[in-house]
Amino acid sequence: MNSYIKNALLFLQDIIFTVKCPYCQKVIERNEYACKKCKSKFPLKGFETYAIGGYKTISPFKYDGIFASGVKNFKFHENPSYARQLAVPLVDEILAKYDIRTFDIITAVPMYYKNQRERGYNQSELLAKQCSEIMGIPYAELLEKHKANKAQHTLKGKERENNVHGVYRVADIELAADKNILIIDDIITTGNTLGECCKVLKKAGCKSISCATLCAAIV
Repeated sequence: MNSYIKNALLFLQDIIFTVKCPYCQKVIERNEYACKKCKSKFPLKGFETYAIGGYKTISPFKYDGIFASGVKNFKFHENPSYARQLAVPLVDEILAKYDIRTFDIITAVPMYYKNQRERGYNQSELLAKQCSEIMGIPYAELLEKHKANKAQHTLKGKERENNVHGVYRVADIELAADKNILIIDDIITTGNTLGECCKVLKKAGCKSISCATLCAAIV
C-alpha cells in the first residue's frame, strides 16, 4: 500500500471514527491516548498493592476521579476501543516496576461466558492483549471462569472471598506449567479475585505470578 492510499484511509478513518479521551470523552487526535487536561492529572508515581496470597499488584492509578470514570466508560458503556489508550499508562507502569524480560506469558482475569456474551467483550482481556502487543510478550487464555457468581462490588468483606472460591480453573495446564505469568485486570479492590486466579495458576505449576491493573482501590 503506497503512502497516498494509506493517508487517504487514515483520513477517512478520522472522519468516520472519532477518537475520544477515555477519561472525559473529549474528542482527541487519533494518535493520542488521552487529552492534555486528563494527562496533566496522571500521578507521577503509581501504586503497589498485594492480592490475597501476597501476590504483588501494580497500578498506574487510584480508583477515583477521572480514573474511575475511565474504567467505567471502558467497562460499562460499550467502548472496547478504549483498551488501546488505557493500555499505554498501564504498560508504562509495568515497565517501571517489573523486568518484563522475565515474563513468558500475559493472561487476563476471565469473565463467565454468559456475562461476556451480554457485555460483548471482556475488558481485562482487551487490556491484556494490548499490553501483549506493545511489550511483545505472548498472550494466552490460561484461565477460565467456569461458574457464575455475584458481582464482587455488591459484596463486602468475607463475602467477597467466599464469592470467588472455586469459580476459576486453569484452561491449559501444560502451557501454564513452569511459566512466569503476568495477570492483567482492570481494577483491584480487596484482591480476592486476583488472589484466587493466582492460587489456581500456582497449583497448576506456574513458576511465578505477578499482577497489574489499571486502577487500585485498596491503596
